[in-house]
Amino acid sequence: MSMQPSEMIAARTAPPRVGGLRAWVRRELFGSWVSTLTTLALLAWALWALPGALDWLLWRAVWQADADACQAARGVGACWGVITEKHRLILLGRYPLEEQWRPVLATALLLVLVIASGVRQFWTRWLVLAWVLVWAVFFALMLGGVAGLAEVPTERWGGLPLTLMLTTLSIVLACPLAVALALGRRSRMPAIRGLCALFIELVRGVPLISVLFMASFLFPLFLPVGATPDVLIRVLLGISLFAAAYLAETVRAGLQSVPQGQLEAANSIGLSWWQTQRLVVLPQALGAVVPGLMNSFISIFKDSSLITIVSLYELTGSLGLALSGDPEWRPFMVEGYLFITAIYFVVCAAMSRYSLWVEQRHARGLAR
Repeated sequence: MSMQPSEMIAARTAPPRVGGLRAWVRRELFGSWVSTLTTLALLAWALWALPGALDWLLWRAVWQADADACQAARGVGACWGVITEKHRLILLGRYPLEEQWRPVLATALLLVLVIASGVRQFWTRWLVLAWVLVWAVFFALMLGGVAGLAEVPTERWGGLPLTLMLTTLSIVLACPLAVALALGRRSRMPAIRGLCALFIELVRGVPLISVLFMASFLFPLFLPVGATPDVLIRVLLGISLFAAAYLAETVRAGLQSVPQGQLEAANSIGLSWWQTQRLVVLPQALGAVVPGLMNSFISIFKDSSLITIVSLYELTGSLGLALSGDPEWRPFMVEGYLFITAIYFVVCAAMSRYSLWVEQRHARGLAR
């Protein structure tokens, strides 16, 4: 049988690139006629509104702390001089002026630790020790009374340090309690299941502002005379318990998503119940509900603004404290709220982006 001579096959053209900015714009902004019309309408609105907004925000704005210049520019340009004049009171609250380096340093340490905790290379047992040390230094700096630092009562704390402290510490306290409540609600023992369900439904059935009110004003009535804890501790416990109830339902949804075969496989190799939950169930359950968990974390950060009802002045409360009593700068409350909005947006956007990164890593781990 004779063999046919081989022929060279011409090189094929490379397939079109499906990634990149152009592909994203085509897919997300012009993927259908409805999406196209919406995109064009938003672009038209932006072209109409953006020049005037930039004119007010930047071009005709007053940047120096000059109340007379700001009054002259009212209705024409923003007065960012109010931030220049009041930024210390807005960011640090009523903390004594001569001691404000302490909350600045404490906040910087806490932010560095939070950022480091999101980096996988630092996920070791030493991270737990770092959290303990940073919290000890944070409260030593803020409270004082040690190492020659003047004592500052908690009612003088405020602004960004108080907001970050309440958010991070509430999350740290609420997460273990939420996992315990979620496991308890799925327990086979009716008493434990009923108590966990009662706590979750009772707390979720009331707004956070009522929880803070009860923790601040009603809780001390059930304690012996003279045994009233600090208002900051009561508020922290109230936020933590409230957050734990919501997080528990998110964790329970993750527990229900774990296939029964995983539990049977763990039992077949002799793992105990605790080992099964720690090594098999919880890693899969928590990974499946990362968006829900991060949504609750963002809510905790934003809901911390409600503590003004108990006379603790976080970011929004400090803004009102800084401007409400000063008739010269009171008319420029809008600029102050825009400044606070920018802080909240940056923090919440960073948390959201980190959540997406965790989701992607979890998805890659499942695909292996």
